[in-house]
Amino acid sequence: MLIKICGMRHAASIEAAVKAGADALGFVFAESVRQVTARQAALLASRIPQRVLRVAVMRNPDVELWREVETIFCPDVLQTDAADFDYLEVPPGIACWPVLREGSAGGLAALPDTFVYEGQASGRGEAVDWADAAGLARKGRMILAGGLTPENVAEAIRIVTPYGVDVSSAVETSPGVKDSALIERFIQAVRGTEDGAHDGTKSE
Repeated sequence: MLIKICGMRHAASIEAAVKAGADALGFVFAESVRQVTARQAALLASRIPQRVLRVAVMRNPDVELWREVETIFCPDVLQTDAADFDYLEVPPGIACWPVLREGSAGGLAALPDTFVYEGQASGRGEAVDWADAAGLARKGRMILAGGLTPENVAEAIRIVTPYGVDVSSAVETSPGVKDSALIERFIQAVRGTEDGAHDGTKSE
């Protein structure tokens, strides 16, 4: 099970997430209390071991911003709304995680191989309907996001059986301020559901 902790802004939070066993860390470049610049993210990412994916989290970025993030931050993954990939050029070495928002997937002819599934508003703890998500999770490698907490993530995994899970606001003491203990509790709750199928390594 891939675990992504999103909205990283402080070195202590990164250290806690890596120590607890996170597989991916998200840096937000869209308008948000968690927003960072490409240079800030690059400095923070220097503390991340190679085994952990560095994810650029965007939403409808202009081409210039994406180029800046790509060249300065050098992400392993670009996560942004599915439609954004129609105009963004993403080099082969960077994985693409299209974001599908609740209610928008029904009209798609096919789902992406790997995708993030969340509510209409990012980073607000907005939960999706887990029963509906379960149907989509059978069609691709879904990273479930929105409304997941240390208390409910095990139940969400049981119902949805996603490829991965993504958390941000539920491991914070205030908007944009991560809590090391909550990060550890969330990751422990996820690992408690596992059978060892996912080893957390980067995909080619």
